[in-house]
Amino acid sequence: MNNQSNSIFNKTISPIYQAAFALGGVVVISLLAKLVGAIGITEVPQRFPWMAAASFMLLFAVFNSVISVTAKELMKYWGTSIYCFLGLAAAAGGVAYLLSSLTMSEAGSYRWIYIVVAIGYLVFLSLMAMLRKIVEFAQREEWNQPRIRRK
Repeated sequence: MNNQSNSIFNKTISPIYQAAFALGGVVVISLLAKLVGAIGITEVPQRFPWMAAASFMLLFAVFNSVISVTAKELMKYWGTSIYCFLGLAAAAGGVAYLLSSLTMSEAGSYRWIYIVVAIGYLVFLSLMAMLRKIVEFAQREEWNQPRIRRK
């Protein structure tokens, strides 16, 4: 069996699916935390949904930027990815607000965490683009064995 055909790097996963998965993670984890807090198993901070939202945004940023290396049309993929990231940030923030009853400002430092994750996402995308260019350049180059000088 060829393991390369099963690799995630040989597949282009739509940013829409990635964002939907991340938003689903925010909802599920936040609801589970609310359930755990309501049952009384452990104390769950009121700001937990904001932490879940920021965490899943960071996961989206990392995986989306890594998967962007395999995109055939990079600029189209990036456009969709950035819109999905913005939608995920808004939707995850909305879920966090609904479940915590705290605005982003009331939740403490989560406004800055959102900004750092957004800037980090752009940095990740830039790094992946640079890596892609380096790999494409290396694949085009013809590598010859160095000549040995004889005395």
